[in-house]
Amino acid sequence: MISACLLGRPVRFDGRGAARPHPLIDRLQAAGRLIPLCPEIAGGLPTPRPPAELVPTGHVTDGAGGRAVIDATGADVTAAFATGAALAVETARRAGARLALLKARSPSCGAGLVYDGSFSGRLIAGDGLTAAALSAAGIIVCADDDLDRATGLLAEIDGDSA
Repeated sequence: MISACLLGRPVRFDGRGAARPHPLIDRLQAAGRLIPLCPEIAGGLPTPRPPAELVPTGHVTDGAGGRAVIDATGADVTAAFATGAALAVETARRAGARLALLKARSPSCGAGLVYDGSFSGRLIAGDGLTAAALSAAGIIVCADDDLDRATGLLAEIDGDSA
């Protein structure tokens, strides 16, 4: 699975793509092995849309791991992000995906680092809702800023035949 924006599709909050040229992506795309998905679009959000970040809620039973997704206007968009995360897991399972290449730092797709909720550009350790859901489902998640690691992991998954 791959974040659709990484293929240049204009699905990001700002209405643009985030094409990420890399030999791994090129090879998987040529082989027809990529499953592009934007969880935010799948969850019902429009493009463009206000930027959003994760903020702690303290309520771990909220379906978002004790976090809410709030956009720059102050609107709570957690439900759309959670729906998109669930759809990403369902899509990945149906396709038999074992690895997800996701957009770094996103409140959906961020893996390892996400923005801190202050809209100041500060990063904190953590995963976006989709990255966390895919990981919980047993799918290996790699951010687009770590594609060399993803290349090695995919080689292991494929038994060095990728």
